[in-house]
Amino acid sequence: MTTQVAFLFPGQGSQKVGMGADVYAASEAARGVFAAFDEVLGFPLSTLCFQGPEDTLRSTINAQPAIVAVSLAYLAAFQEALSPHNSSWSSPLTPAYTAGHSVGECTALVAAGALDIKGVAYLVGERGRLMHEEEVACPGGMAAIIGMDEQVLQEVCTEVTRQQTAEASNTHPGQGHVILANYNAPGQIAISGEQRALETACALAKERGAKRVIPLAVSGAFHSPVMKPATVGLARSIEKTAIHNATIPVISNITAEPITDAQALRTELAQQVAESVQWTRTIEYLTSKGITTFFEIGPGQALAGMIKRIAKGSTIINIGNVAEIDKAVARVHELNLQS
Repeated sequence: MTTQVAFLFPGQGSQKVGMGADVYAASEAARGVFAAFDEVLGFPLSTLCFQGPEDTLRSTINAQPAIVAVSLAYLAAFQEALSPHNSSWSSPLTPAYTAGHSVGECTALVAAGALDIKGVAYLVGERGRLMHEEEVACPGGMAAIIGMDEQVLQEVCTEVTRQQTAEASNTHPGQGHVILANYNAPGQIAISGEQRALETACALAKERGAKRVIPLAVSGAFHSPVMKPATVGLARSIEKTAIHNATIPVISNITAEPITDAQALRTELAQQVAESVQWTRTIEYLTSKGITTFFEIGPGQALAGMIKRIAKGSTIINIGNVAEIDKAVARVHELNLQS
């Protein structure tokens, strides 16, 4: 019996200058992904990925399409290495499920057959632009809270939000709000909110027992009410984009439940920028369905670290450089993962 696997894709924060350059040089399929993104976005995103500068790449408006493009380039190169023209292999590897962390969910939709490359390039370009606008309109950020009880942290955020919104001028729907935004792993939750509220919540979390409070290298209050206005423009962009029923279930960031219906996927993509990412529940759902082998495809290894805390003993195969593609191909053969 063939082991079922899940393909997982990283989100913003995993970008770094130089990412994807090796796979661009090595794989025709990967070059096709970068060419499509460059064409749709109207500027050489590939050059920005390979050469920087870092400050420009880190900007939300660029980081989001860059991470998706690089992730898809590695996926394309991996599947190319498993394709029928390679006599040792019968077919590319089909996962039982796909999922992505935040903007990685857009990548997951492509892997699941619901979006094509040019469609996702357009959407993540719009997503990054709209979220950047809210960064400017209502400055904020995110912080990882390590080693704190979830309920106590929720009380901290509720208390701060209640106080700050009572004092706010209400010029923006996110003013004064801070929430639990990313449920990454047990004992590791990221909070997100408007800057003053976030700083107050971080200080209060330390007072109430958090082991560590780590500001995240993002420029906005993602997955919080600060991003609510972005959902309106994003929904309009999504309506202009061809999205099909997924042939592979995509696990929702919002509900940690599988989605295949095209309209449900449209709703998910629009709303998740202002909703919490239920990553712990996502991995728990997948393990409940018998998934014990996870492929993290894209830059960095942040998801692997989370999975190790959620599903101890799982097999995690990273594909974030050309050498890892070769290792992954060998692992597919070793574990008999192809049908």
